[in-house]
Amino acid sequence: MALDIKICGLKTAEALEAALAGGATHVGFIFFLKSPRNIAPAEAGRLRKPAAGRAKAVAVTVDADDAFLDEIVTAMAPDMLQLHGHETPERVAAVKTRSGLPVMKAFSVRDAADLAGLDAYRGIADRFLFDAKPPKGAELPGGNGVPFDWTVLAALDPDIDYMLSGGLNAANIGEALRRVRPAGIDISSGVESAPGVKDPALIRRFFRAVEAELEKNGV
Repeated sequence: MALDIKICGLKTAEALEAALAGGATHVGFIFFLKSPRNIAPAEAGRLRKPAAGRAKAVAVTVDADDAFLDEIVTAMAPDMLQLHGHETPERVAAVKTRSGLPVMKAFSVRDAADLAGLDAYRGIADRFLFDAKPPKGAELPGGNGVPFDWTVLAALDPDIDYMLSGGLNAANIGEALRRVRPAGIDISSGVESAPGVKDPALIRRFFRAVEAELEKNGV
């Protein structure tokens, strides 16, 4: 099973290198002021340079307007945009056209009903990301460190390309990969020593856990 792995919310060169050394296929940079992982576009552009040719750099936004998206695309030169807000299918299509980049659309999931609107985005979004619905009162749409019931994904059409996110860590990634077979996984708070502080040791531990699970299944 070929598995894409995205380490998201990167802010330091040390964390980025740990992600790349572990075999990350995607590295994410978050542009959302309320997030402890927020980073300036120009800083992300500098930080992502070592990822060129090694992993896809993903710019994560939340209901960003055109001016901010233009700034991110110009300053960071991402390989992909991740839309983690309430963007409609029409907005996703407009962002793709304006940026010329592939787009991953995030869905916040608690139960099967939260996937009801997925079909409207098929053929528009290039990929999906399924994250846990934020706890009541949370200000962040993602990165809250909580999982959801992964079994709700079992009913999805097998041709839907998605990344699994939400509360993943070294302790539960094996179970997650046994329950569902995503094309990719995304982790942020699960490799942090404090909110927004990526820990290279935890990143390495996560990759070891993934590798152990894949080896157990002969992959």
